[in-house]
Amino acid sequence: MKGIGIDAVDIDRFRTLITRRPSMKTRLFTPGELMSLQGQLDDAPSLAARFAVREATMKALGVGLGAFDFHDVAVHRLESGAPVLHVSGRAQALADAQGVDSWHVSITHTDSVAMAVVAAL
Repeated sequence: MKGIGIDAVDIDRFRTLITRRPSMKTRLFTPGELMSLQGQLDDAPSLAARFAVREATMKALGVGLGAFDFHDVAVHRLESGAPVLHVSGRAQALADAQGVDSWHVSITHTDSVAMAVVAAL
């Protein structure tokens, strides 16, 4: 294992952010991620969890905010529902420099908190 990261996001706080600044959705998330959540009555828990994935990925790579673009990390779901992490751009360059060639991601949320764990292998 090259690194591991964990992050938690308060869902109500995140909901307030994206309600006050709707442009944050397109700034933080890829079009594919946003499309996959269409039809949800409340996408805040899922978006908060995906934001936690980005933060956990930074931690797994040992870097902080600004080391790569938010769109450099995306979460997709397999048919089984399992999340899959995709990295590109500067995040991929950082991963390559550290010898990371695969990822594991786990996402969960309650009514109030979204969490993610990312392992860089």
